[in-house]
Amino acid sequence: MTPPAAPDERLRAILDSPTYRLAYEDIDLLGQDDLRPLRLQLELLKPERVLREQGVHSTVVVFGSARVSDAVTARDRLAVLEQRAGTMPGNPTLERELALAHRRVEQARHYEEAQRFAHLISKRFQQQERCDFVVITGGGPGIMEAANRGAFDAGARSIGLNITLPHEQAPNPYMCPELAFRFHYFALRKMHFLLHAKGLVAFPGGYGTLDELFEVLTLIQTGKMQRIPVVLVGRRFWRRAINFDHLIDEGYIDAEDTDLFEHADDADEIIAALERFHANSMVKGMSKKRETGT
Repeated sequence: MTPPAAPDERLRAILDSPTYRLAYEDIDLLGQDDLRPLRLQLELLKPERVLREQGVHSTVVVFGSARVSDAVTARDRLAVLEQRAGTMPGNPTLERELALAHRRVEQARHYEEAQRFAHLISKRFQQQERCDFVVITGGGPGIMEAANRGAFDAGARSIGLNITLPHEQAPNPYMCPELAFRFHYFALRKMHFLLHAKGLVAFPGGYGTLDELFEVLTLIQTGKMQRIPVVLVGRRFWRRAINFDHLIDEGYIDAEDTDLFEHADDADEIIAALERFHANSMVKGMSKKRETGT
């Protein structure tokens, strides 16, 4: 017969029991399926509270490939592969890597333009306690890093919205620690990209960039969100990647649907597109007030 546990042992068992945890400290409880609505609510509320506390009034979203690097990194990678190719001529795998490395050197211009754009707009709209058009990215590498880096170089704040993935996405070091967030749900992350957005700038990218871009265009087209300027950076890329004229010819979109976005090739053109949109919006708003007598 097992002797009864001593009182201190019983007390320790009580204190160690998962049922004794405070509910909001119980990770096992919060992770259960029927508490998903609560987790969704927390991911909605937390960033909003922080942005309000930090005085962030509006944002500009920057999307683009995580695979693009700065020019120095791209050239260094190319040099390493060229040196290796000299000792392994005719290796098909190495030849493919070398071809991609040459392309990455060309694509580095997108990194530099994203960095320059973020620097310009952050320097312009984050002065004298003003916190508008704050750059917001996915917080990862590539174009996201470039945009956060541009704001950092300007001495300004920027936001990063990381996502938990099977292969963990590490945050880039240039977003502000107090404005760095991590999400479990893609849907909530996408919502936070747009809640305060006054513009979307899409650089070349893959599935993630295309997904986010087309979701925004769909929301605007269907009237589910207020229209914002959408700027596709890299005319040559976008015109090859998506044949909008073919979609019009086939009747899948209307010709005026292509008015939902503009093209640009550099930071100055991006800034000009944002300025045109908001200047026109201001004029339309004033006209509407005159018509209604308000």
